[in-house]
Amino acid sequence: MSLPETRSLQSMSDRITSLVKGLRSEVPDCVAAGVIDMSTGMLLSVETVDSHPPEVLDMLAAATLDLFQGRNVVIIEGIFKERRGVVSDRHYFQEILVNSDNLTHLFLRVDSTDEVVAVVVCRKTVNVGMLFAQSRRVLKDHGPL
Repeated sequence: MSLPETRSLQSMSDRITSLVKGLRSEVPDCVAAGVIDMSTGMLLSVETVDSHPPEVLDMLAAATLDLFQGRNVVIIEGIFKERRGVVSDRHYFQEILVNSDNLTHLFLRVDSTDEVVAVVVCRKTVNVGMLFAQSRRVLKDHGPL
């Protein structure tokens, strides 16, 4: 059986779990990865080196929703699209990088559906270019969700 045939037999849950595992194992200095459904604000899958209380993970999902689709963000996206003559329902912001004191967080919309966002959390020492390159490659390699 070829790889595309195998993927079509996998459930959506299995594909999301596989994507998270791929991000965790293939992105340098990665300490956590997850996938969030933007239509519901729910964390669909997460893998981390540390244990975190469920309420902290739920807050991550809610914060991601605000980061990409909060009221002011949607207004800014609309203004940018209007000024650039973009006529599309596709969201304008596709990737967001956030640095904290100790960690670097990369949020990426999944190409096949911009209602799904992958989150990769790495140590602050990560090479940001490699973080972007490997995260994008893993998303591409795992194909559509």
